[in-house]
Amino acid sequence: MNAIITVVGSDKVGIIAKVSTFLAERGINIVDISQTVLSGNFVMMMIVAIEESSDLSLVKQDLSTLGETLGVSISLMHEKVFSAMHRI
Repeated sequence: MNAIITVVGSDKVGIIAKVSTFLAERGINIVDISQTVLSGNFVMMMIVAIEESSDLSLVKQDLSTLGETLGVSISLMHEKVFSAMHRI
């Protein structure tokens, strides 16, 4: 299944590396990624492929904890939920 991860916060060295390492350690593949820095604010959106057997709520909680340690906000949602929320 695909999911959307967003990362938002003050820019600092290592955000992409630490999030990517977190995902790799759990066998989560990055399908697409976009990131930018706007006036010192880091913004990243990723589409990731997660095994159907993975506990999405646990991954979401662990990403949130990682975000706290990095000083950024990290969220994860199933791609279908994201698409439904952004449908016009």
